[in-house]
Amino acid sequence: MNSSDASAGAELRIVCGPTAAGKSSLAVALAAANGLTILAADSRQVYRGFDIGTAKPSAADRAHVPQEGIDLADPATRFNAAAWAAHAADVIARVGADRVLIVGGTGLYLRALTEPLFAEPPLDAERRAALAAELDALDTATLRRWVLHLDAARAGLGRTQLLRALEVALLTGQRISDLHRDAARAARWRARYLVVDPREALHGRIEQRIGEMLDAGWLDEVRGLDQHVLADAPAWNACGYEALRDVAQGKGTLEEARWTILVATRQYAKRQRTWFRHQLRESAVTHIDPRSADAAVRAGRWWHEGRSA
Repeated sequence: MNSSDASAGAELRIVCGPTAAGKSSLAVALAAANGLTILAADSRQVYRGFDIGTAKPSAADRAHVPQEGIDLADPATRFNAAAWAAHAADVIARVGADRVLIVGGTGLYLRALTEPLFAEPPLDAERRAALAAELDALDTATLRRWVLHLDAARAGLGRTQLLRALEVALLTGQRISDLHRDAARAARWRARYLVVDPREALHGRIEQRIGEMLDAGWLDEVRGLDQHVLADAPAWNACGYEALRDVAQGKGTLEEARWTILVATRQYAKRQRTWFRHQLRESAVTHIDPRSADAAVRAGRWWHEGRSA
């Protein structure tokens, strides 16, 4: 099947969960065993050059299993869920819905692909650019307070989504949450989810992964990026990059940055858990602890369940 129409109505399989949960290693093993292509649903991995701190798959993993959805945008580009969903639709049409394993923790990307999309009202380019200049100067906590007043249903999301909620509300007078409800288009695919979560072990895994990223040269990567990526580029919003950029510019110590990154990543994981708990249809969800001795077997069973031989 080589057209998006041919794959319309197919059931997608999605491996998701909080950051550092162990999604990638489980998914790579599952994909390798079944000849699948992995499609990353990660709003941080779309930016070229931002590699170590976004936990992009290694060259060995990419050689072992085909991987899509990575390095799609220049760091200065504001890449959104709709753009990712369009890319994902192209991959699914080319590879086939039954040969793609979607893997990631960006809930809005998954929603854009699997749930009805709203008919977005047009935005004036000049007013949008002027507003972006004002909003980009605000910290995330301030943006969240604004969104609480203007579109409270979106207030628990990440910085990029907060900016989008404010942009639409202020320039159109309409809330994105209302547009999702009232101006939705039909969804193209159904989905089943494998939610990967090591539960109480997650905090320790986050700390361990941050240490591994730093040992792998994350700070050196940031020093290099700081030489050519504009300070207001959206890619810097990926968790940890701004803290390490401060270190690279002599504005703080590495230990201070490590602690800042740890706290921010744990908060991000908490928001992800909340999203997956409340936004996914429970009947379509299978939960798995990657530490379980039978995790790989259960993941394989989940992939094959309901499929024809």
